Amino acid sequence: MKKFIYLCTILLGTALVGCNPLEDINSEVDAIETPIVGDIEITLSDDDYEDLDLNYGNFNSVDDAKALLPDFLSDKYPVLGKGSSALVTYKRYAKVDTFSENIYELTDADHNDITGSSYGNFDRSYHIYNYLDAAYPSPQEGDFVSLRYRYYSGGESTLTDGFYYSDGDWNKIKGFTEDEYNAMGESFPNFSGHDEADTKIPIALLDVYKYEPKEAGDVVMAMYELYKGGGVTKSYTSNFVFNGTSFEKYNNEAVETLQFGHDGTVWVPDNTIKYTLEPADYALIVSSLSSKYPAATGSMDNYGNFERRPGNAAEWTKPMIAEAAGVVIDNKDPSAENGQKYVVTYDIYNGSSGTEDTAVIKTDGVWVLNE
Repeated sequence: MKKFIYLCTILLGTALVGCNPLEDINSEVDAIETPIVGDIEITLSDDDYEDLDLNYGNFNSVDDAKALLPDFLSDKYPVLGKGSSALVTYKRYAKVDTFSENIYELTDADHNDITGSSYGNFDRSYHIYNYLDAAYPSPQEGDFVSLRYRYYSGGESTLTDGFYYSDGDWNKIKGFTEDEYNAMGESFPNFSGHDEADTKIPIALLDVYKYEPKEAGDVVMAMYELYKGGGVTKSYTSNFVFNGTSFEKYNNEAVETLQFGHDGTVWVPDNTIKYTLEPADYALIVSSLSSKYPAATGSMDNYGNFERRPGNAAEWTKPMIAEAAGVVIDNKDPSAENGQKYVVTYDIYNGSSGTEDTAVIKTDGVWVLNE
């Protein structure tokens, strides 16, 4: 329909100003229909989620994002066509459980039954797990216990940690020590309220993970204590996400990125990486393929480009270029998996200087044309 309207407009214009050859009209139509190629990066805003009818401001799953974003991109960028790419950062609902429980303080007997000694403490890291297996012989998925126990390592210290049962194992959530509470300005090894914990814990976590650095997006669980009165102290867990610089309260939303490519009709999820050859890459191609393609690599060595005149003795055909691109990509990205796509831009000579793009995909360990 769009092309028909454009054609009517051109014909009307022709009738008013004179007669053009039909091939001129076709050229004008083709020029109008030529897609614009662009690479965009976008982080979805609150308004974007409303446009997507996502009232909670996030996606439920990656599959939902893959299903809903193509039409969204078409509406938002209607002029972009085949060869365009879009890198979309979005929020996905990703709940991480939290727990709370009264703290159980192990007795001397609890310790000694596990160690077989009479010291009233543990002195091996696995002793606490031995205790869990003995005290909770039939745990259920999601069970949580909070334990205060004594541990000897050159001196005795009291530890309070949480443990939750998942996928057949007890998982430890490290609590803060008395010294760590003191460092956070607390006179006792507990906080006075949840808000105080949410304010101070992110600062403390920078020190906790000083020798175990986290990457942006990593979520960690912390356990802390609140005194409830009447001699009862209760433990709670809270989740925090590292943003690349600091920790902040995790609100059950994961920030993720999806890449899409335009196939000429619609946007599709795509893992294509775009790369432009650098001078060193041409030298690598020459050294790697000179014995196989002496004339073509000889020309490249002299001129720093791909000879693309058909029939020329030094011509690089598309399969040859794909092979050359593979040499470069294997050097740049040796761990690329099968199915990874690249679009490689390179200098050419076809009677005049210019550039071309070649799309390749890794298949059975080999980079092949993907056009």
